[in-house]
Amino acid sequence: MTDLSHFHNRLAKNARHLRKWARRSNIHAYRAYDCDVPEFPVIIDCFDAEGGTWLQFQEVDTGWQQSEDEHREWIDHLIEVAAEIFELPVDRIAVKHRGRQRVGGDKTAQHEATGLDEDDLVVHEGGHRFIVNLYGYLDTGLFLDHRVTRGMVGERARGKRFLNLFSYTGSFTVHAARAGAISSESVDLSNTYSQWAERNLRLNSIDLVRHRIVRADVFTWLRDAVSAYEAGDRDGVDLIVLDPPTFSNSKAMQGILDVQRDHPWLIRQCLALLAPGGTLFFSTNLRSFELDLLVQEKARFEEISAKTVPDDFRDGRIHRCWLITQPPR
Repeated sequence: MTDLSHFHNRLAKNARHLRKWARRSNIHAYRAYDCDVPEFPVIIDCFDAEGGTWLQFQEVDTGWQQSEDEHREWIDHLIEVAAEIFELPVDRIAVKHRGRQRVGGDKTAQHEATGLDEDDLVVHEGGHRFIVNLYGYLDTGLFLDHRVTRGMVGERARGKRFLNLFSYTGSFTVHAARAGAISSESVDLSNTYSQWAERNLRLNSIDLVRHRIVRADVFTWLRDAVSAYEAGDRDGVDLIVLDPPTFSNSKAMQGILDVQRDHPWLIRQCLALLAPGGTLFFSTNLRSFELDLLVQEKARFEEISAKTVPDDFRDGRIHRCWLITQPPR
């Protein structure tokens, strides 16, 4: 069997450092191990939730093959190491097989429900509470790599009209609303995520009349909203978060979303909906992404990725993020 000492030593070192850092920074969900040792391509996230600590353990697809028995034994030993270091029972470690091509099997879709236990946990971030689920889906409901970005949005939100596009579970909206945004709209096509967003807003005692959850195709919604704004039938917005998936072919959408192809249109529509002097945060996880040069002529673009990737992420390319400012008219 593979010598696990390098994995054990690195994870133990990370855990000692990050637990102190998280307590100092009042952070309750963080990345404890990020493929630090190439021979052990896994990701471990720690959730210090209400009621106790849990880990999420994800293996990363590297293309190499093992037999089912070898793979199961390898994973089991890594989980035992993590349980020992964090002093947790193994049943508090949720194991996810993100994108691994099993021998003789199919890849698991990134956002596919796993059909396992769907118990919810509540974690704190920036004084707010968020529902996470380590078992129902491959994603937990809270993207940890955007922790800093959510704080930036909160810093700019007081007195603003806020729009959250591809809003997922509404975490950006919680930060904005609790920071004093006067109104918000959170737009996502997924019924599951829209309901999850509503639960997050209720958990934080946010007024669901002023802060609306909208289940809609973002493309259709944006087209209609811009038309209404230009006709004087609706207000513009002051602050927008645009964080589209890299790719989506949901049956409910009109067409297929490809962020590389579609981002110029999405950004232009957002700029058309922004009030003078408004601000847009645009983010993508596509590693090969190239920002369209022509769209940059419409506003001031500042890439802030170096500031938004949190310290607990070893992978500095986990996302790219731009701060886009609409000039005053």
